[in-house]
Amino acid sequence: MPFLLSRALTSVVLFGFLSCAAAQDSPAERAQYLWSQSPHGRMLERLLPPSLEPGQLPEPQSAGARLTARYCIQCHYLPNPQMHTPARWQPVVERMLWRMRGEGNMGPLMKDMMAGVTAPDNAEAATLITYLRKHGQREIDPQHPALGTRAGQIYSIACSQCHALPDPQRHSAREWPSVVRRMQQHMAWANTVVGIPALRTQPELDTKEIVNLLQRHARR
Repeated sequence: MPFLLSRALTSVVLFGFLSCAAAQDSPAERAQYLWSQSPHGRMLERLLPPSLEPGQLPEPQSAGARLTARYCIQCHYLPNPQMHTPARWQPVVERMLWRMRGEGNMGPLMKDMMAGVTAPDNAEAATLITYLRKHGQREIDPQHPALGTRAGQIYSIACSQCHALPDPQRHSAREWPSVVRRMQQHMAWANTVVGIPALRTQPELDTKEIVNLLQRHARR
């Protein structure tokens, strides 16, 4: 999966590579260079926001974290394991493996996009799935009474656009405001990073109601 940079970061990375010839010492550096040059970069750029560094992954020294950082950044910014529930991660990884091997619904274009991309072997894929499932999102109970309120509807519509709907008890009342602010930044990034105005949206979210709902049902 190609590692995709914002335009500002791309210029910095290119300068570094051009001034330091073959400085591609790691898979991440090689991916950065190859995909900053790719004609497909802009198409894929809005897949994920730049939210995590490898050292911020859960259990960053584990085999699962290292494999996540090694393989996933070939196509997009590093995914947060809490993007999906444990049950959802297995089919997601299987779909990514299929694409990394040049398969998919884009025919020859997919093979071209995945040229130079390395897919994990079966043992590594199993380790990846186990790791991502272990640290997956704890989803809110679909029968949670908060979801039947107006604030709950706003919460569900807004937050389920990008990831599994988290259980309010995942964080304390004190922690939730900063989490929601970070999610706003991710949504703003997704709406401005691609230079095609017709595809941009301007979501108007009442985050005050979302924060209030999360705080009312937060971990004590």
